Amino acid sequence: MLLTIPALLDAARVQQARAMLEDAPFVDGRLSAGSDARRVKNNEEVRPDDGRVAELNRMILGRLYAHPVFQAAALPRKLSGAFFARYRPGMQYGTHVDDPVMGPEGGRYRTDVSVTVFLNEPDTYDGGELTIETEFGEQQVKLAAGDAVFYPSSSLHRVAEVVRGERLVVVAWAESMVRDPARRRLLYDLYQVTEALRIATPQAEATRRASHVHANLMRMWAEL
Repeated sequence: MLLTIPALLDAARVQQARAMLEDAPFVDGRLSAGSDARRVKNNEEVRPDDGRVAELNRMILGRLYAHPVFQAAALPRKLSGAFFARYRPGMQYGTHVDDPVMGPEGGRYRTDVSVTVFLNEPDTYDGGELTIETEFGEQQVKLAAGDAVFYPSSSLHRVAEVVRGERLVVVAWAESMVRDPARRRLLYDLYQVTEALRIATPQAEATRRASHVHANLMRMWAEL
């Protein structure tokens, strides 16, 4: 399941994030990659110990975690810290799958859902498309500044070479309460049906039963 969140960040927050990153210390992105990804990764990332990272995490990931679509579809149990990645001309990230487990000793998490938040407009750079291999074929994603996309971390994906301008993004991962992406898809579909019924016929028996089924499937599949 690949979903987008338009305008996760409004224009003011995008501008604030870009201003904070303008003189941030970027280092070789391969330093944060696993052994397989390191061979195909060519970008730059802000040093995780830079003081601006914590403030940007609160501003961006706080909005992501609280967003109703992310809550309903990703069912997050844990959310990683954010990585702030920059791609300049000649940089790309070849086909890879995200590491299944990330984080420091004592703070590890399983990567179930991968997130990208875009920080600059698509017409300011050429190339840099995020391509995700899904059951319905390849999906190319290049969104407006402030928009987010999330998808199963088990998906093969890549970032095309940037040939003009600069691609600036935020990436993060969530460990879900429901690790199976097919089950998450069913729960999200049922959530959408239930919400539509609550609006149209809040007192109907069908509404009550749909909510009951959703709750009991969560009870059956959730891992805490």
